[in-house]
Amino acid sequence: MMNPKDLIQKQHDELTRLAAELSADIRDLRFKVATRQNAKVRMLRNAKKDLARVLTALTQKKPTTHPHV
Repeated sequence: MMNPKDLIQKQHDELTRLAAELSADIRDLRFKVATRQNAKVRMLRNAKKDLARVLTALTQKKPTTHPHV
């Protein structure tokens, strides 16, 4: 499990690379679960949550175009 505080401190490029790696891991885990090669469905769920954390950190790093009123 990834710590959100650590993710916020990482650079945009690192987060993008990490998101791509997690997406590939999720794809591989889906195939393994579907073909019953891997009975650890929890790994798939954790990978999805980690990807969501990384994408949230990426969204938070985007500059806002509209000033808050």
